[in-house]
Amino acid sequence: MIKALRVDHRLLHGQVAFSWTSHLGADCILLASDSLLNDELRLTTVKIARPPGIRLVAKTVEDSIKAIKSGVTDKYKLFIVTDTIDDAARIARECQIKSINLGGTKSAKNKTKLSKAIYVTEQEKKLLQELLQEGIELNIQMIPSEKKIHAESVLN
Repeated sequence: MIKALRVDHRLLHGQVAFSWTSHLGADCILLASDSLLNDELRLTTVKIARPPGIRLVAKTVEDSIKAIKSGVTDKYKLFIVTDTIDDAARIARECQIKSINLGGTKSAKNKTKLSKAIYVTEQEKKLLQELLQEGIELNIQMIPSEKKIHAESVLN
């Protein structure tokens, strides 16, 4: 059962590893990231951040989608974390996930600030608007105790 799909450019760190996993009751974290698997240092770092007793799996986005569609992940209370809005959109669309938590994206000169931790390009902004039109709920929330911000309120 998929508990949540989250975008966080840091992938696995204290907020994700402990706050969100505990809040969701997740027993498995799936890191869906093409870039992670090509970065040995980053991969080692996220493995160290794994909470005790929680299964951690890192796969490419394509392999993550295949695993979810195959049913192999159904036995877990699955928390999916990806590092880009594009990848989250692809996973949500292909796996019929109806909600995305926006937790953090990097700031850059070509990005607009939507909240204290969410920065988007014009292309990402359009993609988020498309997702909303498709009925996918988008919430901005860094930690579970923080109030959710509905993305449509900051996109328009």
